[in-house]
Amino acid sequence: MKPTLLILAAGMASRYGSMKQVDGFGPNGETIIDYSIYDAIKAGFGKITFIIREEFAENFKNIFEPKLKGRVETDYVYQSYDLTPFGINKQIERSKPWGTAHAVLAARDAVKEPFCVINADDYYGYDAFEKMAKFLTTEVADDKYSLIGYQIDKTLSDHGSVSRGVCKVDDNGYMVEINERTEVYFKDGEVFYKDATGEYKLANDTRVSMNFWGFTPAVFAQSEQMFKQFVAANETNPKSEFFIPLVADELIKSGTASFKVIPTPSKWFGVTYKEDKPIVQKSISELVNNGVYPQNLWS
Repeated sequence: MKPTLLILAAGMASRYGSMKQVDGFGPNGETIIDYSIYDAIKAGFGKITFIIREEFAENFKNIFEPKLKGRVETDYVYQSYDLTPFGINKQIERSKPWGTAHAVLAARDAVKEPFCVINADDYYGYDAFEKMAKFLTTEVADDKYSLIGYQIDKTLSDHGSVSRGVCKVDDNGYMVEINERTEVYFKDGEVFYKDATGEYKLANDTRVSMNFWGFTPAVFAQSEQMFKQFVAANETNPKSEFFIPLVADELIKSGTASFKVIPTPSKWFGVTYKEDKPIVQKSISELVNNGVYPQNLWS
């Protein structure tokens, strides 16, 4: 059974929704998401499932269906504020959805095969998709999941600090814990993070999560109860979000599932700051010039 690629795109609504020119990075205005889908198809994924906000479904389909028709199966699931599917009969006022792990739960009726999760607007590189496809077809189990571990120095911006999920990995390559460091940055070619207690150095090859996870559908049942508890604890905190690392941490600590950290040498890039955009365009143009991608991705 071919694995599914689940793309977290509900947060892209503001950019896609108005149907303004979607941020183009490739030679023909290709978006970062186009390159991820291209790599996933090449690596052997059988279906692309987009998690979006329902009001943007039509616009979204108009963008992606013409490109992907005949190349790969597509599906659309909707992340909403409605808590009744989880047996929670409350209206909780929020300005943004409940976070990445809640977005994954939105796909619980749509995805029946091993799958991986990525962010829509991050560039991951073909190596990551190839390794994840292999894991999802040969190793994954209901108690054995994975994430792609990027080298921290290959994920930072030169234009300010970023937030990174820093992984503690044991000698066998499994995650022991994941810590969200909200202020990570370069200083004189070295990597540091700051928290309330001070400034700390990290080795340049420290593994971080860029939200590229591998699961079986068992994770839906495993995380649903956690989500209910999260909502109960955060009703009055409209900025709180139910993130995938919270779920991973809980599954590891309870012994429910292990997470294999699959290392990749790929450079990750995304647009955290507007100054990052020309760098991303330059990186993609180099990949095209080196023959990693065709000049025109979908022609």
